[in-house]
Amino acid sequence: MNIHEYQAQNLFREFKIPVPFGVVVALEDDYQSIIQPLHLDKICIKAQIHAGGRGSGYFKNDFGYGGVKFANSREEAINIVRNMLGNTLVTEQTENDGKIVSKVYLVEFVEFSLEYYVAILVDRDLRRPVLIFSTEGGVNIEMIADRSPEKLHKIIIESAIGLEVSQVEKLTHGIGLTTEQSQELSDLLLKLYALFVTKDCSLIEINPLVLTKSGHFLAIDSKINFDDNGLIRHPDVVELRDTNEENPQEVDALRYNLNYISLDGDIACLVNGAGLAMATMDLIKYYGGHPANFLDIGGGANEEQITHAFEIILKNPNIRGILVNIFGGIVKCDVVAQGIVNAVQATLLSLPLVVRFEGTNVAEGKEVLKKSSLKITLANDLDDAAKQIVDLSKQ
Repeated sequence: MNIHEYQAQNLFREFKIPVPFGVVVALEDDYQSIIQPLHLDKICIKAQIHAGGRGSGYFKNDFGYGGVKFANSREEAINIVRNMLGNTLVTEQTENDGKIVSKVYLVEFVEFSLEYYVAILVDRDLRRPVLIFSTEGGVNIEMIADRSPEKLHKIIIESAIGLEVSQVEKLTHGIGLTTEQSQELSDLLLKLYALFVTKDCSLIEINPLVLTKSGHFLAIDSKINFDDNGLIRHPDVVELRDTNEENPQEVDALRYNLNYISLDGDIACLVNGAGLAMATMDLIKYYGGHPANFLDIGGGANEEQITHAFEIILKNPNIRGILVNIFGGIVKCDVVAQGIVNAVQATLLSLPLVVRFEGTNVAEGKEVLKKSSLKITLANDLDDAAKQIVDLSKQ
């Protein structure tokens, strides 16, 4: 789960991590009354969308380039906010349709002397959290790795122990800071890790972390992602979710306890089990097709969930065929079959539909589909199912 920059900054404040003063303005707010009282000489105005590259993005409605702009007066800030809110921002990380800006973040302008990059994330290969620090910030981390790998520092964190003071001090004492600055940075990094663990984060990134002209550190920009599996422990984090920034089909799937991820193909998949879903998509690709989604209905799906799964799938206008692949265990094939019949009838499905059943009550499940007299193709096995749906979707 992702959150907006201003929300990440609020979490930083909660954990005593220094950030600049800022206020958020939403589309429905009286933004003039919020901006007028601000006593700032220079204001940075940032569009709040769940996508990177805002600074180099462009607005569709004749407001030019830059989802991050600066104003030298309250009047100029009001004009920028007026033009950003409700406008569509396109960046390198959005689709061509871009994202509608429904919130902007106004932050005090900070003069600084140095920029750094900081991130804590889970390294899947090491199966541990790692802290990445660079003495060059404000640019894409991949550029730093390619251009100046010697400026990247990596601390591997033992999960059972946590980030150790000795690890942090070794890093901060070796990058040319004063004793006071080194201590301040060490304290900041330890607090950052405390936030990472406490809130079950999968990523925290500050780019840039700056050393101000007055010699103190500030997190100018911030990004936080959370591990979805840990959200049950954090209702306060769940409240930060902005579903307007997420794929509507994925949001609907969550509502019905379905695991759905949208892809860019045209063959929809409905499967029980994540591994089986991956194998199904691989076979579709192998036979020349393109999966339109990952959809795992889980081990205990009922008829109602299966109907909702079909409804979610069919919201994608690019779909040219559907493959249902069920290995019956806890979920029985005949239950899924009745759900398929209900869904086909409810949605008036006219697209090719191929079904492969195996496992618990497989004979009963196939019989339910045959008796329905609906246009459903029964496959002999997964290989046959993948071949058939690819062929049918091309016709």
